[in-house]
Amino acid sequence: MHIIIPVNMGVMDLKDVDLNLLVVLHQLLLQRRVSRAAELLGLTQPAVSNALARLRNLLGDELFVRASAGMVPTPYANQLAGPVAEALGILHRAVNQLRSFDAATSTRRFVIAMSDIGEIYFLPRLIQEIARIAPGISVSTVHNASLDLKDEMEAGHVDLAVGLLPQLAAGFVHRRLFRQRYVCTFRKGHALDKGKITLREFCAAEHLVVISAGTGHGKADELMERAGVTRDVKLRVPHFIAVGHLLRDSDLVATLPERLAQSVTAPFGLAYVGHPAKLPEISIDVFWHARHHRDPASQWLRAVIVRLFGAARAR
Repeated sequence: MHIIIPVNMGVMDLKDVDLNLLVVLHQLLLQRRVSRAAELLGLTQPAVSNALARLRNLLGDELFVRASAGMVPTPYANQLAGPVAEALGILHRAVNQLRSFDAATSTRRFVIAMSDIGEIYFLPRLIQEIARIAPGISVSTVHNASLDLKDEMEAGHVDLAVGLLPQLAAGFVHRRLFRQRYVCTFRKGHALDKGKITLREFCAAEHLVVISAGTGHGKADELMERAGVTRDVKLRVPHFIAVGHLLRDSDLVATLPERLAQSVTAPFGLAYVGHPAKLPEISIDVFWHARHHRDPASQWLRAVIVRLFGAARAR
């Protein structure tokens, strides 16, 4: 579809028009003086006069005639005034909407990829803060393993991903939120609820193991297996969401990231101790695709997440 400008001699395709000339025309219609238009546009007077000459030749109309009060627009110039101002306004808003983001008035829906750990740990505080500072904004979450995360983030269908996600490398930018250790978690009053446990005691316990696809948490199980740490695994589940319920009502022990353990201990009457196996600390990051690095909306959401959960603030 072509946008066209009606002219006195027929129809002109917009591709034949230098849009900078329309900017000059708009200022001349407002100011009615070449000198003033040149000043506001940051151009010399000869440059504006040259642009006016090109417009006259292009449109087949004088556009302005000199009078004692300045430059008086012709009927055709007056006819163009409204459409040109409207078109330039639309272009200005379209270009600048990518350079600013007013969270307080926005009704945007953000999509964040995270595991069920993330939903337990991040979502309550994040949603509370968004409701306070940007009440029109909504959030949807998708599970890291339920989609092709790389492609969905590149396409802009998923705005951010939060968690332990080693698969997001080339083409992605990330910011560390915090590092955390793994701990042993169990119900209060458990035989291991004594402040510190040995590796022998850990191995002798009955275990709950979470197989969390789409995250890097499986590395802890791999490392223990390589180190010859054997466990009596009584239950395997595909997600973390039920861990609190399962530990509360059993003698099972689970290896959990510490901040998840912190989130579930009080609600479910649990306790945790440092892990006796030599497991490295893990990094929890927020990820975004490089294509959206300068998107103001993405920058705003990232800043909120870092402010709430960055190393200095995370609990």
